[in-house]
Amino acid sequence: MGETRETLILGAGAAGMFCAANAGPGTLVIDHARAPGEKIRISGGGRCNFTNLHAGPESFLSGNPHFCKSALARYTQWDFVDMVDRHRIAWHENTLGQLFCDGSSREIIAMLQGEMDRAGAELWLSTTLADLGHDGTRFTATLDRAGTRHTVTARNLVVATGGKSIPKMGATGLAHDIARRFGLSVTDTRAALVPFTFSDKRFAPLAGVSVPVRAQAGAGSFDEAMLFTHRGLSGPAMLQVSSYWREGDAIAVNLDPAGSLLDDLRGQRARAGRVKLATALARHLPARLVEFLGPELRLAGNLADQGDAALTRLCEQLSNWRLTPAGTEGYRTAEVTLGGVDTAGLSSKTMQARAVPGLHFIGEGVDVTGWLGGYNFQWAWSSGWAAGQAIAARH
Repeated sequence: MGETRETLILGAGAAGMFCAANAGPGTLVIDHARAPGEKIRISGGGRCNFTNLHAGPESFLSGNPHFCKSALARYTQWDFVDMVDRHRIAWHENTLGQLFCDGSSREIIAMLQGEMDRAGAELWLSTTLADLGHDGTRFTATLDRAGTRHTVTARNLVVATGGKSIPKMGATGLAHDIARRFGLSVTDTRAALVPFTFSDKRFAPLAGVSVPVRAQAGAGSFDEAMLFTHRGLSGPAMLQVSSYWREGDAIAVNLDPAGSLLDDLRGQRARAGRVKLATALARHLPARLVEFLGPELRLAGNLADQGDAALTRLCEQLSNWRLTPAGTEGYRTAEVTLGGVDTAGLSSKTMQARAVPGLHFIGEGVDVTGWLGGYNFQWAWSSGWAAGQAIAARH
């Protein structure tokens, strides 16, 4: 069975669906899954952290930090919020500019499907790519749809298959394979926004304890919560710095991010010097964490026994707790893939491959990775919009 389309989009995730809504008539979107937008559905605890009020180029990692500027500037978080409002989806701001649906993430998926329907795009689910060719003018894809082979020829091909994160949902390196097939370079990839592991599982006794910290790895520094797990460290602060961390490096954890602990301990000493040092510290940190750190920090005696030098030394230790993870949990639990299709081979305005007219790469498969908190969804919307608009303009 054969047919001709104007545009074939591989992947019915955030970027692919939004690109289809903008690409104009004659667009076919395919996906191996039985339902579209599966990552959207599970994101944000089922409420979809669909963008961030502070989304800007400084919140993205890439071999070329300037590449994302064009798309982000031409389709902003405010543009997406306007669309959400037009569809009467209620939303709220959480911490640090993160926007969530009041209801279900399924509302965002339904909105995208509605926008695709309005644009005349068609969606084929449970469909996989068996073969792909290009004659210099058009792309020919052999598709397996529920056991039936179809041949689709299209002038434009958009690769929106994402990265390698969460393979149990079917994630693969297909976008990178296609890029290499057409002569594009792919940067080194790794799991990002992912929990850390420690081979000795030293933090198992603290599993479930959360504490606000300032975490730093490489050039990344974030003031957010850290969560102890049976396997290691998680929570927003750890996920954020995982994008900057490399094997063998230490993470610096500041357990006194506000910088007020020394003055507070001095004040407690003046008011109630007979209070045990560990008890005083437990007013600022979780008691289980204080107990865990007790032997390392030598938390013995009362506050009155501690001179200024001893308290200063203690606070310095707590503000520069250095930990060296064995690794991360990998793509199994990573929210995104760091790295991807080298932006040097793409137009920042259209997301089109410079050497292959009609071939576009968008979303997570590209070497543009956002911080935790809705940034990667905004990149999906912005890059999908840029490619879609460019395709529509060529009709």
